[in-house]
Order: sequence, then C-alpha cells, then structure tokens
Amino acid sequence: MPPDPAAHRVIHLDDYIPVVGEPEIAEIRALASRLQDQSVQMVNSTAVGGGVAEILNCMIPMFQDLRIPVRWDVMTGGNDFFEVTKAFHNALHGGTYDDRAENFEIFLAYNEQNRQRVALDSSLIVIHDPQPLALVAGRHNHAAHWLWRCHIDLSRPNPLVWDFLEPFVIRYDGAIFSSPSFTHQLPIPQYLSYPCIDPLSAKNHDLEPAQVRAIVERFGIDSGRPILTQISRFDRLKDPLGVVKAYRLVRSYFDCQLVLAGGGAADDPEGGAVLTEVREAAGSDPDIHILDLPPWSALEINALQRASTVIIQKSLREGFGLTVTEALWKKKPVVASAVGGIPVQVIHKHTGLLVHSIEGAAYQIRFLLSNPALAAQLGEQGHEHVRENFLMTSNLKRYLALFLHLLCRH
Repeated sequence: MPPDPAAHRVIHLDDYIPVVGEPEIAEIRALASRLQDQSVQMVNSTAVGGGVAEILNCMIPMFQDLRIPVRWDVMTGGNDFFEVTKAFHNALHGGTYDDRAENFEIFLAYNEQNRQRVALDSSLIVIHDPQPLALVAGRHNHAAHWLWRCHIDLSRPNPLVWDFLEPFVIRYDGAIFSSPSFTHQLPIPQYLSYPCIDPLSAKNHDLEPAQVRAIVERFGIDSGRPILTQISRFDRLKDPLGVVKAYRLVRSYFDCQLVLAGGGAADDPEGGAVLTEVREAAGSDPDIHILDLPPWSALEINALQRASTVIIQKSLREGFGLTVTEALWKKKPVVASAVGGIPVQVIHKHTGLLVHSIEGAAYQIRFLLSNPALAAQLGEQGHEHVRENFLMTSNLKRYLALFLHLLCRH
C-alpha cells in the first residue's frame, strides 16, 4: 500500500484559503457535500516517483478532509510487466515499438492478477494511465462509474499498442486527458483536466534564502554564479543529453552551471541506464552537477528550483510536465519544449519561452541571461498563471464536478 500521507502532513482545505481565496474552498465543500454517500477509489502503478504519485499523495487527504470515503490501490508486478508497460509508454508517446505477442500476454496476465487481488468495489473508480487499464475487463457492477485518467501524450500513439489498448478504453464511462490534442475518436465522453501541484507541499512552499543557499551549496553548487536546472526523471523522453548539449552552447558565452536533478520511479526500469549515459556525457566538467535524488527529496528539489537562474524542460514528449508548473510557481523563467501539455503552461513570451531544438534552447537561455528584467517579468506572470489554473484545489474541484456529472447521467 502507498505510504499514508497523513502520517507526515495533515491536510486541511482551509489552509489553502490564503492562496486561492475563501470562495474557492467554499465551492469545493459545497460540491463535496453532495458526494458524502459515495466512495472513491484511485488505482495507479507506483506509490512513489512521478507526477501521478505526487498528485495522489496530496489529493487522497483532501478527499478525507471532505469526509468522502477514498481508497488508493497500487498495482503489483514483476520487472517483466514494468518493462512491457515502459515500452507501451514510449510507443504511446509516438516512439517505435518492438512487436512481440508475449508483451500483450504479460500485460493481460498481470492485470488479471491484480484484478483478483484488488477489490474494485467503490462507486467511483479512477484508473490512472495504461498500466492498470485492463482492470476494467473484470467490471461487472455497472452501478459503479469507471474513469480512465490518461496523463501521457496520446497525440501520436504507435498504432500497434493503441489498437491493443483502445478496446479497454471504450469500456470506461469516460476518459480524462491533460490536453485537447491528446483526445481520440472514441465512443465514450472525454474530459479535459490539468494536472496540478500542491502549493503548500514541501516541494513548493516558500523557503528562506539562507536555507536555499545552504542546501544548494551542500551539493557543491556555487550559488553566486548562474544556475541552469532541469528537474526530471532520468528518462530519454526528458532529453537530458540534449540539455547537456544546450548547456555547452550557452557555456561559451556565460560562466554558468548545469544541474540535472531527479531520480527514478518504481515502474520505470530504464532510469539507471539513462543516468549512466548522462554521466558519460557530462564527463569531467565540474560545473555539471548530476544529482540522483531519492523520492523523499522534495525539500532539496524546492531549494534547487528556487536557486536556479533559468529552469529548463527539454522534453521530447511530455504528458504535462509538473516540474514546469513547479518552476512557474516559484517565479522562475522557464525554457521548455513545445510538446505535450507544456504549451498550456508556457505561453511563449508571456509566462516563459518555448523551443523546438537544442540550438533554440541554448539561444533562449542566453537571451534570458542577458535580460534579467524580462526573466523576472516572465516569472511573475508564470506564477499568476499557475495560481489561476494549476493548483491542487482546482484539480480536486474538477474531480468533484465530474463525479457529480457522472452520477446525474445515470
């Protein structure tokens, strides 16, 4: 089972009033009052690592504060299952796929194994991402409402994988996507909902400058020189090697440092190999800091982002990119790829700068380093954009409204 978030932080919705205002919290409580006799169940593939686990670690206590019965179940599986689902993940993002029939058999076998293990008996069930998608095959109680929450970029899926998964998708009562471009021609309703961050979490709450400086210098980073940072899992789709190349182009003009910080997720078997590739690319450059952080490093990530001069997100594919949201919330200028859900957050020349190549990233980073006043303005506007659209209270309110919509339809 996932760690109990309440064991280390008790979440009260009223704590968010100074951030989002009392009317927003009152509206959430009014919606929740109509769901007191319903039960909610979330199912995903990992309790730690990645944006989905972070969202659920915050949202589950919010449902509890609203007195809505809620349960969070995590799939179990062997390395063979997670290797298959990682291959599916890359293929759904538009990558190539090694077509092996046993992959589909492994996927179905573990879904069936988890269906036997997990009691799917709540009135509102939300299945997150492709890994547990086939749990719906055991659906018998049509009084329950099933939603598939897809957090990944499905705009150009590999047809072999999508054709296999789509028959499971259409058995749900609806699908939730993070961007309009991810939707497909489906016979079920589709809904738009942005992933969000918790502004009061250890990763996002305010820090004193002295604390930021102490944490950064503990990693051997010089807080007195410009710092370029990408916070991401060590995943090829995050293009950390491209970030290293962009940094070297910038380094010819500015005495700056690069921080590549992140870790792995329990359902991602490729992380170690990618980390090795990044270390080899960095070589002996003392100004490239590669930090393989454990899942409990929220405070360190917070400090690294706040110490940064420019935040980078050079993804090749991206579902949404919560590290971008975190950076914007901290009023940092962001240079990010125009892929997936990033353009929803980074409005070019208003809340940040969008790029399409390594050379473009290097150019925009140089531009920001040369124009600190503009960089600060982008940061302020990005912060307000997040406050209005991408905080966890907004995510919670969308779920409550969608649950009520489903209940009213039946």
